[in-house]
Formats: sequence, structure tokens, C-alpha cells
Amino acid sequence: MSDPLPVFADAALAALRSTYPERPVLLDHDLGGHPLLSRPALTELALSMRPVDVEYNRADLPVGIDPADIPENGLGIVETLETIDTNGSWMVLKFIEQNPVYREFLHETLAEVAPAVRDVTGEMLKLEGFIFVSSPGAVTPFHMDPEHNILLQIEGAKTMTVFPSADEELVPGPAHEAFHKGGHRNLDWREEFAEKGEAFALTSGKALYVPVKAPHWVQVTEGPALSLSITWQSEWAYREMYAREMNAALRSIGLKPSPPGRFPQQNLAKSFAWRAISKVQRTLKGAA
Repeated sequence: MSDPLPVFADAALAALRSTYPERPVLLDHDLGGHPLLSRPALTELALSMRPVDVEYNRADLPVGIDPADIPENGLGIVETLETIDTNGSWMVLKFIEQNPVYREFLHETLAEVAPAVRDVTGEMLKLEGFIFVSSPGAVTPFHMDPEHNILLQIEGAKTMTVFPSADEELVPGPAHEAFHKGGHRNLDWREEFAEKGEAFALTSGKALYVPVKAPHWVQVTEGPALSLSITWQSEWAYREMYAREMNAALRSIGLKPSPPGRFPQQNLAKSFAWRAISKVQRTLKGAA
């Protein structure tokens, strides 16, 4: 059997290398028509997953919405997938790497990206994949995600509007800290934020690299739409997270800590301090 064709050509990897890790960039990919991304395969995958890892809801939403206000679509998993063309819904299959076949698929795809990122942020950690299926016009509200992410558009088209990662007007320090303590990915939205975003058109065969915690929102412009999100963590991203958790502790005692620096700053002091505190807390908890 011949080796599979590469997903990313050399030009796409060079484009990623030139902007990684702090600027979004459009890439070309060649995953269209992959059998693991067919509708029957996705239905089989969804039914095999834990219910908690299959999220779906109505998708005729505003850019900004409280998670508690997002309405259910009143359908089951199979009906949502079978009628996605007309049911006004959005679905995500989370952590597809739990399935051995999809884990191999994810790892093979990310292996192509590894040389472009390893020299910048080190080894790729915690490899995870997500598959999105969306009705025409579906909106994914303003939110952020904790990983380095490449979103590959497989079918249909959507526009993703991405905002600067380091802008604390968009996401204040306490919001970052709440996010890392388990808060929802959705963020507060104000109309004056709109001018700060950059819109990227994603059609079949296009992909977009999205920096860690870069706020963004998405609307399907031609549907139904199918997208694959391949994500990874880095030691640098973990240091930023630990520094945010240290800031939360400092804020809880009345201090006003400065925000962690974005790349290439490494946030070593706060990260080391929080890791040490967490280790002591775990030790005391285990001894109690």
C-alpha cells in the first residue's frame, strides 16, 4: 500500500513557520473527501463517543451570548447529523483521539506540522481533535480556546473573525483566570470590539492557524459546513496558563498583578511559583 498523500504542502508549512505562534495565517490543505470525514463515518463516530463529548445546539445565535442562554435543538445525535442541511444546528465531536482510528489520523496529520513548530515552542503536547458540523448560517459565538489550533475546512464555507491574543480590553485578566479555573469558553461581547477583528474566509481546502486564546467568532457562509480542528499544547502555553493561575491567587489577596507576557516571553517566575504552590497544596491534601 502506498503512503497517503501529505495534507499540507511545503508552501503551507512555510507560511505557518513564518507566523507561528502569535499570528493567524491561512493555509492550503488536501483533506477533502477523506473517508473518516464522511457523513456515515461521523454518525458512527458520534454514536460511539461519550455523550458528554458530543455537543450540539441551535445555531441561529448572536455573536455574544451567555452559555446558559444557548437553546437546545430538540433533536438527537443521528437526527441532528442527518438533517444538518436544514435544522439550524451546530455540533462538535470532541476529543476524537479517544477513538484509535481517529487518533492515528490526528497524529499523522499533526506530524506534518511538527517540524514547523518544534523549534519555536518545543514538542507538541496533548494532541487533540474536534470535528464541527454546522447548518447554513450557523454562528459560533465570541470565545477563546486554550490550544494552538489549525481549523481545516472540509466542506462548505465559513468566515472566522480572529482578534488579538494580548488585548486585555477584549479579555481582561480576571476573565483569563476564570477560564483557566474551568469557566466557559464564551466571552463577553461589545460591538466596539468588531473593528479589532480580522476576518478570514475559509472554503473547502483552506485552513487557518489560530493562536492560543486568540478570541474569535465564526459564521457559516455556505453550508452545511464540515471542519476539522487539530490542536496541541506547548510548554510555553502551559507557562502562560500557570502564570494566569498565579495571578488569580494574587488577586484573591487584594493585589493587582500584571498580565503574563505573550510569546516570546516565557513567564517562568510566576509559572514556577504556581507549580510549587500547587505541589504543596496537593501534598497537604493527600496527607489530610
